[in-house]
Formats: sequence, C-alpha cells, structure tokens
Amino acid sequence: MIIVDIRAIAPPTGCLLDDHLLASSNSPATLEQRQCPICQKILHTMELFCSGEEELQGAPLVFMPDLNQKVQNLLLEYNHSIEADDDCINLSFNAWYLDDGILAGERLAVVRALNLIEELGPHLGLFINYPKCEVFSRNGISLSVKSSILPNLEILGAPIGDIVHCSRFFAEKHNNFKVLLRAISDVAAVDLHVAISLLRMCGGYCKLVHFARTTSTNLCDDSLKFFDEEVRLCFSSCVAIDVPDPQWQQAQLSPKLGGLGLRSLSLHSCAAFISSVASLEMRNPDNTHLQQAILRFNARVSPQDSITMESVLNSPPQQKSLSQKLDSFAFHSLLSSASLVNKARMLSVSSPHASSWITAIPSTSLKLHLDSAEYQTAIRWWLGLNTSETSPCPFCPELVLDPLGHHAASCRHGGDVVTRHNRLRDIFVEFCHQAHLSVRVEAGFGLSRVQRNTRPADVLVQDWVRGSPAAIDITVTSPLTPTMLRDASTSAGSAAYAAECRKHEANDTKCQELGWTCIPLAVETFGPLGERGSGCFFPSCLVYSHPSS
Repeated sequence: MIIVDIRAIAPPTGCLLDDHLLASSNSPATLEQRQCPICQKILHTMELFCSGEEELQGAPLVFMPDLNQKVQNLLLEYNHSIEADDDCINLSFNAWYLDDGILAGERLAVVRALNLIEELGPHLGLFINYPKCEVFSRNGISLSVKSSILPNLEILGAPIGDIVHCSRFFAEKHNNFKVLLRAISDVAAVDLHVAISLLRMCGGYCKLVHFARTTSTNLCDDSLKFFDEEVRLCFSSCVAIDVPDPQWQQAQLSPKLGGLGLRSLSLHSCAAFISSVASLEMRNPDNTHLQQAILRFNARVSPQDSITMESVLNSPPQQKSLSQKLDSFAFHSLLSSASLVNKARMLSVSSPHASSWITAIPSTSLKLHLDSAEYQTAIRWWLGLNTSETSPCPFCPELVLDPLGHHAASCRHGGDVVTRHNRLRDIFVEFCHQAHLSVRVEAGFGLSRVQRNTRPADVLVQDWVRGSPAAIDITVTSPLTPTMLRDASTSAGSAAYAAECRKHEANDTKCQELGWTCIPLAVETFGPLGERGSGCFFPSCLVYSHPSS
C-alpha cells in the first residue's frame, strides 16, 4: 500500500480544468480482502474523509478537481487498452481525498499503478510529490520514498496497529498537547474569559475527537484519560483553584446541562467511535472493536438509552445524539448525589438560556466580554465553589456573606439583585430603542399618587401588541432562598414561576384599569428566565428584525 501526494494540479496543455466540485467521493470503495483487520482499519479511516460523513465543525469548503474520478478513469482506460488479463492493474483499494490518495493491493499492481500515474498523470495535471509519499508493506518495497513495515502505521493522523504502537503515537501527541495547554494557561494570566473559551473550543475535546472517532476505545482509553487530566490541570490553573470531582464532573457537561463544555474524551470516545464506524459503507456485525464500544456506551447510559449492534447497523446514530445520552446520564447521576442546595443550583443552571454567557463570544465590541476577576467569580459561583471569605454583609449587618456567594446573589438591600435588576432594565430599554419602540422607564404618567408608589411598570412599552401598551415589570429572584429551596431542588424554574405569580397578583388589576398588559420579566440569579419573560422578547425581536415596518 502507498499513500500518494499530488504535488501540483495543473490543467493539461490546450485543455480547460473543469470538474471543480466539493471534494468528496460519491463512489463506495471496494476491498477484496475484507477479513484483513489492517485493511478494515484503513477503510474505516479513509471512508470517514472520503464519504463526507466526518463531523468537522467549522471546516472550510475546499474546492478541487475530482482526483478520485480522474485516477479511476486513468486505470480503467489502461485496463481496457491491454489484451492480457494478467497485465491489468487490479487494486484492492483506491481512494483519494483532496490531493492525497491511497493505492493498496498486490505489490506488482501498486507499482504498476504508481508508474501509470507518473507517466500519464502530467497530461491530466497530476504530478506525484515523492518526498511526501509513504509506502507500507510487510516485507518492504524498493521505491525511493519513505517506507514502513506493516502492521503498524499512521494514516490521516490516526494510528493503525497494535496497542504498543497506538500508545507510542498518543504519547507523542500528549507532549504536543501539553505545549498547547501551557499556552492557554499563559493567555489566562492576561484574559481568563478568552482562555477558557479557547480551552472549550480549541484546546480540549474538539482538538482530539478525531482520534476517538478513528481509534478503537480499547486502544486509546488510557491515553485519552491522560488528555482529560491535562485539561483539568489547565482549567484549575486558569481559575486558580483545585476543582473537586463533583464540580469537575459538572464542568465536563455540555452548557445546556449547566456545564462548561469541557467534555471528557474518555467518556465520549465510545460515542465518537460508534458513530464513525456506523457511518461507513462497509459495516461488519462481527467487528469486535464496535462491539466493545457498544458495551462501554451501554454501561454509561440509562437502560432506556442503551443501543444494540442491530440498531447501530440498521440506523447509524449521530455522535451528537449519543453524546447527549451520555451527558444526560452523567447529569442525573450528579444530581441524585447532590445536596438540596446543589440540586437547586444544578436545575437552575441547566435551564434554557441560563448558559448563554458561557457560549457567547468574548467580544468587547459586542459588550460580551468579562474581565478576569468577573469571569473567575462567575465560574466559581456557577460550579458551586467558594467565591469569597466569610464576612458581614455591608447592607445587612445581622447577616453574613457566605463563601458560596448565595447571600450576595440574593441580597435586596443593594447587592447583586438590585444591580442586575437595573442592568436588565437598561438593556431591555436599549433593545426597544433599537427596535424603534416607544418606551417609558419607571412609568408614572397618568397614575395617581398611590399608583405611582406601586407602579407596575419598570418599562412601559407603547404599541406592544395590537396597539396595547405593555407594562414590563422586571424582578430578580434566587432559587436558593429558604422559602424557595425545596421547590427549586425538585423543579427547574420554580423560583422564576413563583416570582411571576407574585407580580401578576400584585399588578394585574392595576394594569387592567389602565388598559395595559402586565408582563412580569422574572430572572433567576443563575440566569434562566421565567416563561412570560422569555415570551416578552419575541414581539420586540420581530420588530427589531424589521424596524422599517
């Protein structure tokens, strides 16, 4: 077998270079020796790229000539031009991706194919770049290119071979990975928000998921655990605290479940491998590596989410859906062993839209950037870690500021609740102005003196729906207060719902007398909005998207 690199792609003399299309292979590869484990692994790795099934987030669209078809036609024309069947070039495997290709088969057939491409390829604009080619054989081959002896090799950035070879491969990657994480730690000293975003999007799971998709879990699990531990050490260094196991398990969850998106490679490797193998044209029900990955997956999910070999082969699952099942089981396991306070916190941070601040791009120009002190405090508070030392509350001398920041987040005498209320009001007003909506802040016009003292509108929006004004009453509530803790520990959004009910009870009658629509915008301290609060943004968003209307 030889990996061929095309040095240059140029149009033949007197011809126009056509067939520019998205680089992919629409014709399934064939392999005669399907029982050979090395060939199966080669097919596995190659088809991930040639079939276009690889889940590459943000990968650029690369347009190139369809090399796969050009080489196939070249060999086909040659075989039709000769008379003796013994002289035909019969390859076991022939596939190309971008400017790289693989020719596999008997030694003589591979050499003939390579000579044919070298002789006739330039007429088609194909020039072999021998210094970047690599040949693999069991006994070696006399070609002036880099050579390796099977069964151990590396192809398209993935190791193929025994466990010793794979371990050596990952050890080298591990050293390179540590260099990257050290660079991220250096960034954290300047900008923690940017550093954690880089760790989540570029330096952790997504950086190494290709290895998990192309390498059997039993060959790389120990190495992936090392990678996970390095990510944990980097994160702890960035936030300047040794993160305990429960908090680290939360950080490894997806943001939708209240985590930081620092996914565990070891946990999700089985999902990655199952989805990649199941997406191939050649799916073997006797594949022991796939069987082991399925057993590993089923041991880490609830019984109703378990899968079988038959279901995987008949309906190939997406990696995203498998990872969601793993995350869901990990979340509920963490929730079941948590204290009452941590249950309420976990349910609140996993509510819709609560984690938007985590996935937002740290852009100063978009006002989405937190300085390092703010971001460190937010991360610690989000994970249930200590944020400060115990000290008396400056607004409530009889109470103390607990280390976890619960009182600071719920103090109504000048603390976080008041600050967040005012900022939410100002942000909503600014948004309405951009949507060309007429608004009044702390509206008291047309009210009696008694009504002004208990005005139902932090923001009064004229012409909200069908010409009716809307009284937006903003309130910030904590799910960790003694009165809400029990309900908030069993039902997500309980604190916001209770706050909405209180606002309706207090304001509905006054708003009806004034012809206003009462809309309470309740926000829990961990971020989630109440049901009415979420809905109140949609009319303004529609107007904002078409301000001229």
